Amino acid sequence: MRVISYNLRKNRASGELLALSERYDPDLLCLQECDTLDLPAEVGLMHLADSTQRNRLGLAIYYRKDRFEAIKTQSFALKKSLHDLVLTPAHERLIGTRLVDTAAQREIVVASFHAAPLTALNSLRRNQIRTAHEELHELGPGLPTLMVGDYNYPYFRAKLGDKVNKSGYDLTFSDTKTYTRYKFFSGHFDLATSVGLTIDNVETLPIGLSDHKPILVTSSYPEQLAAHPSVADAEFTI
Repeated sequence: MRVISYNLRKNRASGELLALSERYDPDLLCLQECDTLDLPAEVGLMHLADSTQRNRLGLAIYYRKDRFEAIKTQSFALKKSLHDLVLTPAHERLIGTRLVDTAAQREIVVASFHAAPLTALNSLRRNQIRTAHEELHELGPGLPTLMVGDYNYPYFRAKLGDKVNKSGYDLTFSDTKTYTRYKFFSGHFDLATSVGLTIDNVETLPIGLSDHKPILVTSSYPEQLAAHPSVADAEFTI
């Protein structure tokens, strides 16, 4: 399964989506900072599952209809930062879709996530990540789950990895940095957290009009899903 995650930088990179779809042939596309009023119903072979409705900087998920059937899509509000309260860029920072993967004959949850900006504390972002995982578990209890997006977490990533692992999830970084607009804040901002999946590769794609580079997450289902720590059995301690 191939998933592209891309922060469009206030929709500036929206014109690149079709070319990305044609070049990398993803199964799903997860967007952050998009103009949801301007989103097309189709991007190449992918269909819009849904998008957030109450955001200035929106989230959206596209999926290939020849491989997936969308069961339910839901948006979630997470704990707000001061930046959110003052400038109201985002009410909903998570959107998740429960799908049937007809190629594998099983269900899966895929989500697009946008954490609070760098003006917030890492502890707030950890709270948002933990809550996001809990909400996705409610959307698809015990299902393989992949959450990709802009985690805005440039420092103390080892601590984040430890916390995520203790909650039953895996944290996977891309092969090179994804954010390079400011020298001081460059780093791996765009990440993947997952449960019930094997992450085979996370590739950083060439930069476009956004200050974030897209990432391409390639994953597969383990032969024995039951052997993987289940979200249902984990303690959310991030």
